[in-house]
Amino acid sequence: MTDKTEIWIIKGYETFALLGEKGLVIEKLAKEVGISKSSFYHHFADLDIFVEKILLHHIVKSTIIAEKESKAEKINPDLINILIEHKTDLLFNRQLRINSNKLNFKDTLAKSRKIIGTYFIKLWLTDTKLNLTSKQAEGIFELAMENFFLQINQDNINKEWLTTYFDNLNRITRNFATTIVR
Repeated sequence: MTDKTEIWIIKGYETFALLGEKGLVIEKLAKEVGISKSSFYHHFADLDIFVEKILLHHIVKSTIIAEKESKAEKINPDLINILIEHKTDLLFNRQLRINSNKLNFKDTLAKSRKIIGTYFIKLWLTDTKLNLTSKQAEGIFELAMENFFLQINQDNINKEWLTTYFDNLNRITRNFATTIVR
């Protein structure tokens, strides 16, 4: 990947994370990166190819997050710090959920969830010491992630909000776990 290709992809990724697909206006991106519009077409040919490249970039970023998650020992502070560091990636994932009616977004979301979800569930179960089956944990994880991505925005992905979110999730899950054990 050339430096200019990478510049386009990073700016497109950040823009999609904040504004969704409607923010991917070539003229505006060209102005923001300070590179001519013709350079965009030279590197990507059209917007559909560009979108596919930023979706692939998200899979790479998801793999990086999963790698970090695999080394985390606690939700707080380890996972929370990872999530703060990868704020743009979380917002990108949120846009994939919002636009999951499009097959390529839905597929990328599913791949990303599979990459990241495995380590998250393991960390969450270990950290909370909950006695849930993997099916139960996966079900709660799905609900929690839907709720999480409905709530996040660029202003609240911070230590205070994430700590409160995970504390609430643990409280609710403990109540659920107590109910299913009886």
